[in-house]
Amino acid sequence: MPEIICRVIDCHVFCRKNNSPLYLVLRRSSDAIYAGSWRMVGGKIETSEKAYETALRELKEETGLLPARLWAVPYTNSFYEASHDRVNIIPVFAAEVTSQHIVLSKEHDSFRWVSYEEARELLPWPAQIEGLRIVNEFIVTEKRVSSFVEIKL
Repeated sequence: MPEIICRVIDCHVFCRKNNSPLYLVLRRSSDAIYAGSWRMVGGKIETSEKAYETALRELKEETGLLPARLWAVPYTNSFYEASHDRVNIIPVFAAEVTSQHIVLSKEHDSFRWVSYEEARELLPWPAQIEGLRIVNEFIVTEKRVSSFVEIKL
């Protein structure tokens, strides 16, 4: 029977420019897993770390940014990993930042601030795209956001 595990997080990072959201996408370095693919901020949950704490830490480590606001997105990314016979359940977060100045970690070799449509085209996996859609629809546009999903910093 496959293991079901929660061991990593996804965090969609955005800023507002002229009242429109720009999303941060990061390209994985050639020596990193998923080399050359565009992704959002993400990473492994450390022992005794809460998932939202991982989002905050990974945001800082991968970009040098601190969020002005952070949300737990009402969605989890999931996929089956055949090499380990496990189902990964991935909490999704959204982080609004006020700076576009990025300090990349070794995990990435490039970054771009892009529109929602461009981010949809760059992200490789359907569940990542769906997480982005929910971030854009429920949080960024603030049309349907519930206050209970925002994490007070």
